[in-house]
Amino acid sequence: MRGPLLRVENLTKHYPLGAGLLKKTIPVVRAVEDVSFSVEAGETLCIVGESGCGKSTVARLLMRLVEPTAGRVLIEGTDIAGLKKHALRGFRRRMQMVFQDPYSSLNPRLTAGQIITEPVENFERLKRRRRQALAADLLRKVGLSPEMMHRLPSELSGGQRQRLGIARALALEPSLIIADEAVSALDVSVQAQILNLLMNLQEQMGIAFIFISHDLRVVEHIGHRVAVMYLGRIVELAPCKTLFAKPVHPYTEALLAAAPVPDPTRVRLEAPVKGEVPSPINPPSGCAFHPRCPLAVERCRTEIPPLVPMADGRLVACHVRAPAAEILTEPAAAVTSSVAHLARLSDPAVSHRTTEI
Repeated sequence: MRGPLLRVENLTKHYPLGAGLLKKTIPVVRAVEDVSFSVEAGETLCIVGESGCGKSTVARLLMRLVEPTAGRVLIEGTDIAGLKKHALRGFRRRMQMVFQDPYSSLNPRLTAGQIITEPVENFERLKRRRRQALAADLLRKVGLSPEMMHRLPSELSGGQRQRLGIARALALEPSLIIADEAVSALDVSVQAQILNLLMNLQEQMGIAFIFISHDLRVVEHIGHRVAVMYLGRIVELAPCKTLFAKPVHPYTEALLAAAPVPDPTRVRLEAPVKGEVPSPINPPSGCAFHPRCPLAVERCRTEIPPLVPMADGRLVACHVRAPAAEILTEPAAAVTSSVAHLARLSDPAVSHRTTEI
């Protein structure tokens, strides 16, 4: 296959707010603003950022669950953002999603076997024996017993329900799976099992993942590249190892400094920024991060910084840091320490990925 599996160009989503009859302009929520990135086959791109930064909106836009205001979403060179319902249907098989809540995302009236085979039957009718064989095979693939195909979601644990959601996503043999906070509702030990499951499936099947999370230790464990979002825009995009070792954007530094450290003897680093995220209805002029940034200069208040390439292969949107390339390393130590704790809970056969990326 030539080119990336997924290419996103200038993706934008505005939600208009209600306005009275006498108002000439309608205010909008700028949920996603001019987002661009690509994903190769077999790659995991992680998207991180504070709540409300637009991570989940990006996921819904990629799946065409909501319509974009502007921009393009290209799957293997075809722009699906403008496809009509019938033409889009064929691309539904190539993209699937694993949702954050493993219970509310499953139909409580269907058995596990029916949940797995339902997506396939939207495209083709299966005989009873084939349905059972497909459900049994996918349950084994995600580490569950085929006997569970007759159980309802309420009869499964949280980890089992999330595995069931992954099995449902695999049923159509997709090229891309979007996992939106797929492990945030699970215990730490179950998180490690699910992460190792996703990584093993990726190695076996060559699936690409877009992994959305606010947990940086999980991101460092599973990701190949990381996109950091702030107020609807990507402010830094870099290989996972590069970003965690040497963050460049001040907001990336703040995220790494705020990561909890599972070591009672280690002093937690103070986050270098303070304050709340501005409203997406009335974002600041220039760089949206400048009201909270300790390095902000006058140019930051008036000009939106573009994503520019750095010598080490990353992209950074910062007027101060990008030209100077002044890279700080100290805040990354907090995340490096915490990810080691997660790796100890992981399967030794795959936990090496954290150091080999």
